[in-house]
Amino acid sequence: MLNHEESLDLVFRALGDRTRRALVERLVRGPASVSELAEPLTMSLAAVVQHLQVLETAGIVRSEKTGRVRTCRIEPELLRTGEHWLGRQRTTWESRLDRLGDFLAGPGTSEGSTS
Repeated sequence: MLNHEESLDLVFRALGDRTRRALVERLVRGPASVSELAEPLTMSLAAVVQHLQVLETAGIVRSEKTGRVRTCRIEPELLRTGEHWLGRQRTTWESRLDRLGDFLAGPGTSEGSTS
């Protein structure tokens, strides 16, 4: 089992490619076959399969084969892990910027000084 940091690395590496992000955006709407996922893209089916393998390795997508059709679906848990990490970073930076704003608006500024 991968640790939390390794999982985040895989998620962000997988989402670092615009084609893979497009595949994820499509799968968020519901499961789709590999052929359906490849249809709007300007690349070979083999290239789409390679992108899907990266997403599967990261744990973002799961696929299953029934007969000759491979269907992919999103696995939201690792996406949530990435979302939570980004949320913590956003909270940290918002707090820092709030403190900077308070500092800049403090004594000695036109609002805070009385002449």
